[in-house]
Amino acid sequence: MRKHLIGYYVVFFFISLTISGQNARTIAKEERQIRSFTNFLNLKSPTTLNGSLIEISKNWQESDEIMAIETIYLLKSPEYSYRLLKILEQKTNKHYGYDFNKWYDYIWNKASAYNDSYFKFKSIIHSHIDTKFYGYFIDRERQSRIRLDEVRWGGVVQDGIPPLRNPRMIDADVADYLDDDNIVFGIEINGETYAYPKRILAWHEMFTDTIGGVAVAGVYCTLCGTVILYKTNHNGVQHEMGTSGFLYRSNKMMYDKATQSLWSTHSGKPVIGPLVNQGIELEYLSVVTTDWKTWKKQHPNTKVLSLKTGHRRDYNEGIAYRNYFSTDKLMFNVPKVDRSLKNKDEVLVIKLPKETKTVKAISSQFLKKHPIYQDSISKKKFTVFTDVSGAHRVFFTEELIFTDYDGISKIVDSNGNTWNLEETKITALDTSKSLERLHSFNAFWFGLQAAFPNVELIK
Repeated sequence: MRKHLIGYYVVFFFISLTISGQNARTIAKEERQIRSFTNFLNLKSPTTLNGSLIEISKNWQESDEIMAIETIYLLKSPEYSYRLLKILEQKTNKHYGYDFNKWYDYIWNKASAYNDSYFKFKSIIHSHIDTKFYGYFIDRERQSRIRLDEVRWGGVVQDGIPPLRNPRMIDADVADYLDDDNIVFGIEINGETYAYPKRILAWHEMFTDTIGGVAVAGVYCTLCGTVILYKTNHNGVQHEMGTSGFLYRSNKMMYDKATQSLWSTHSGKPVIGPLVNQGIELEYLSVVTTDWKTWKKQHPNTKVLSLKTGHRRDYNEGIAYRNYFSTDKLMFNVPKVDRSLKNKDEVLVIKLPKETKTVKAISSQFLKKHPIYQDSISKKKFTVFTDVSGAHRVFFTEELIFTDYDGISKIVDSNGNTWNLEETKITALDTSKSLERLHSFNAFWFGLQAAFPNVELIK
């Protein structure tokens, strides 16, 4: 028996050595291939680069496709960019030239083929843009909840679109730079009301502030039309958020300064980095998209962003992203486009992440035609009230049926009772009974559907 055991251990030892040797050879091969690609960004000699092209072609694997695409995208040498492109086209039998959206569409609509070494490659190649990018991906192979090849550089360095941190706010009556029809994002927390004009926020895409004693981060993804407000304190830990410079499915990714983890804007969860799988999900609050005239009338004591942001921008209405907002075309593509609505049709998003995975999207155009809309989520009934400006507010309304709304603040239920609509609650005038707000936000259809492919659409 002892001899048999010894023999078994000897065989197991040699098998382990063989596997270890195979793994070591695989890793060494992957390292050489990474070096061959990154040589182009490291400004190596023509002799070295010519050798790299030979190595890449000779050792080509499917996992090299995404590395070739990203190298070509960042490579500034027309000669080597073209030669590497020819290898990519030959190996894939795809001929998309420099149409990178088509290349990404090809990659994303099949099973992911990259291996763990892609994390290192992505770190190295993007560190040539910003050294801070290196930390986003290096040694995070086991700390990712999303496909890494869907994480795409958005064209700026970390905080290259500068967030407004504790920005200067002014009283409504001195905000003479705003016209009545200017779009604002309105917020109320603990009785404090703030307005963030789109014409300013579009240049910054994020603000961090304290409203009603609550530390928050407002994230405006101009590409996907999403404005979400998050509480930045989670279980006693204050997360200082910023703009990562990367996108996931055309959606701005946040980062936190402490760990440099990357976060999903749509879910408020870390998706790459050490905070992954720690049970972290930031609580989101309501943001109302309305016009300045209506918001100011409803909240005469509101504070509003000052033009003195510390940055020099053209803050006139409609300047930022004018061309992008004027068409239905996307700047950065997504894996699949659902044609149930136009890409940039606006939807109201309703979700209860602590209770259900269900996400509801209701067309804003539909809601304007139905200013009182009643539905349910996770067996909880709610009513959406759409005011004269087209702004939506959602409240848990139990078994009550509402029949009339003046488009401002007065609503009437089927029993003839009159209610007063406020930002955080609706209150019955006769009984003082109050019903609380169900938090919601607006988004472009394409971006919301890309983030939540199983979203329920009402249109």
